Amino acid sequence: MSQEDLLKLTIDKSVKGIRPVRHRKPYYRIAVAVIVVAGIIFLYLLGVLAPAVPVEVAIVARTYPSQALALLNASGYVVAQRKAAVASKITGRLISLNVEEGSRIKTGEIIARLECEDVLALRNQAVANLNVARFNLQQAEAELHDSTVSFHREENLLAKGVTAQAGYDTAMARYKKAKAAVASAKAAVKAEAAALQVANVSVEYTRIRAPFDAVVLTKNADIGDIVTPTGASADAKAAVVTIADMDSLQVETDVSESNLELVKVGQPCEVQLDALPGSRFRGEVHMIVPTADRSKATVMVKVRFLDKDNRILPEMSAKVAFLSRPITREEQKPLNTLTPAAIVTRDGRHFVFLIKGDRVVQTAITLGTQVGDTIEVLDGIKQDEKVAVKPLNKLKDGSKIKVKEK
Repeated sequence: MSQEDLLKLTIDKSVKGIRPVRHRKPYYRIAVAVIVVAGIIFLYLLGVLAPAVPVEVAIVARTYPSQALALLNASGYVVAQRKAAVASKITGRLISLNVEEGSRIKTGEIIARLECEDVLALRNQAVANLNVARFNLQQAEAELHDSTVSFHREENLLAKGVTAQAGYDTAMARYKKAKAAVASAKAAVKAEAAALQVANVSVEYTRIRAPFDAVVLTKNADIGDIVTPTGASADAKAAVVTIADMDSLQVETDVSESNLELVKVGQPCEVQLDALPGSRFRGEVHMIVPTADRSKATVMVKVRFLDKDNRILPEMSAKVAFLSRPITREEQKPLNTLTPAAIVTRDGRHFVFLIKGDRVVQTAITLGTQVGDTIEVLDGIKQDEKVAVKPLNKLKDGSKIKVKEK
């Protein structure tokens, strides 16, 4: 036997021995399977593995009881019925402006002033001329008094034959002349007084006053601007400010001709402003304008506010509900309402499935009165919260849901 064959018979100690395979008993596999199945059943019962239920959703809405009384709805804008662009009657440079946007002004209050040095000088001249005319009148009256005394004295002397006829005639002529001079002086005083009045009016034209109680809406000129009634110049301003009487605010809305029979003067209304969505204002129809707009087939209806509110401003957009009867103070308070289809009643108790994320929570609620097609919710849920509507019979507390796409 060769050396090479002996090497092949040598045992390699680096190779580990192979251990015999031990087969596990079958009950281990059965236990694992039972645990897995039990876990799946448990998770399913908890709703973790349950499929999401497609549901329709309703929102808890804020409803006013007066909505059930509405016969007709229309939209429009708040408009001041008394509004003015205040300007000057003369041309001049603006030297003072006492108001700004939002300022409240009273009738006769000075809004602005124009330069007035020239008209003040004319007024001073008129005052001086009037004083001169009054002094001339005093002088003429003194001359009349003296001539009257002389005339009566000459008249008495002529009756006694003491004086000549010529002296009497001279005294009479002087008396008549003095009397005419007094009349002329009085007329001059009146003329100068009228001239002073004209000067005062000219001075007053430089003071721009409020024509009525109002609020300043816009300021159209600044100090240093040239103000002119015509505004012909490119740099001239025709109006200094624009004002509006806030007590004259009304909603002007267009009503379709086909619905005009539902509206009458004095009819109660409720006004909602887009700028104040949380407030409703009582109103009534003030006027149905006696003409139609042929292009829109509508008639303008003016609604006045019964309750004044400083938050109401001109040009606000508004919605008007024409009501079948006047509303009370209680009916002006908003209610949280919900469609009856979302309410489940069991054993005299009411509840809904409130949506929280991708699940529903069974929530007890307290119901109130019926409001149109909805019902009032007094307690349990809040405004704008979402609840499931259907299928309610497939839901329970904690059910997984999926909102249906509309």
